[in-house]
Amino acid sequence: MSSWAILLGFGILMLGDGLQGTLLAVRADLEGFTTTLTGLIMSTFYVGFLLGSIMTPGITVKVGHIRVFAAYAALSSAAILVHAVFVNVPTWIAMRLVSGFCFAGLYIVAESWLNDRASNETRGKMLALYMVVTYLGVGAGQLLLNLADPLDFQLFVLTSVLISIAVVPLLLSAGSPPTFHDSVRIGLVDLFRMTPLGMVSIFIVGLVTATFFALAPIYAQRAGLDVRQISFFMAAAFVGTVLLQGPIGILSDRCDHRLVLTITTLLTALGAMLCVPAAEYPLPIHLAVVGLFGGLAFPLYSVCIAYINDHLEPNQMIAASGAMILVSGLGAIVGPLLVAMAMDRLGD
Repeated sequence: MSSWAILLGFGILMLGDGLQGTLLAVRADLEGFTTTLTGLIMSTFYVGFLLGSIMTPGITVKVGHIRVFAAYAALSSAAILVHAVFVNVPTWIAMRLVSGFCFAGLYIVAESWLNDRASNETRGKMLALYMVVTYLGVGAGQLLLNLADPLDFQLFVLTSVLISIAVVPLLLSAGSPPTFHDSVRIGLVDLFRMTPLGMVSIFIVGLVTATFFALAPIYAQRAGLDVRQISFFMAAAFVGTVLLQGPIGILSDRCDHRLVLTITTLLTALGAMLCVPAAEYPLPIHLAVVGLFGGLAFPLYSVCIAYINDHLEPNQMIAASGAMILVSGLGAIVGPLLVAMAMDRLGD
């Protein structure tokens, strides 16, 4: 029962996360921020995310899961409200840094709680359900953009409310919180030597997916879509992810992970290329192609993890997970900034 409470709370949290990312990108464009500045603002989230993933385990050991989760939720809830009060680049950069730091901690606490509740026989199903809840929450969060004008404050308040409410099911969850266990350390250089393809791939997946989160709303807005259509545009990518995450995961379990990674990557690139001519067709066709792209791109992260884990001993996997988050996070920092600069210089 406690697992369902955790999943419910995390799903509500993802509603807020999905809404705030698209809301900030759209609002920044409406405020006249350059694409490069918007890319910088959105990239800062991942700088905070990296810092949070490095520092949260140590903080959690000292003060406990419950206090960390409550504190991080309160900070991230407050940070989104500051965006609405102070609409300027330095403040937004600072608040995105705080949000990234907090969300990294919220992810870590929720995932460790779920892992602790699951057995070896149920862990795979639990994590698959966790991914579905994540993408459904983020996807549904896009549709909340239709409830008010992005230039007003209501959507910022709604995001804050969702993040605050998400705390309730987790804090009322039955059972004691989990503890962190030590594992064998493994360095980035050692991990790269073991699986160079896996580490390069996870860097690029982080770059591509973070760029989509940060800049796709701006691309859609400048392509002539209104706020309602932008919400559908973003949601389509996550609907595609929910539909294709399972089949790609099953295929990767039955076939060589490197082969699945290669084929899925090529199909993702094809999906991205098809998005260009699809923009000239009616909206349903455009959404279908974006859904295909998202459905192929976002599951690549789990295929990369599976491929890297093929090269590890069980006692190396926890430490390697931190290294993978770090490398993916570096890609997520670089991607939005570089692509935003390219959009400013070469056009959307």
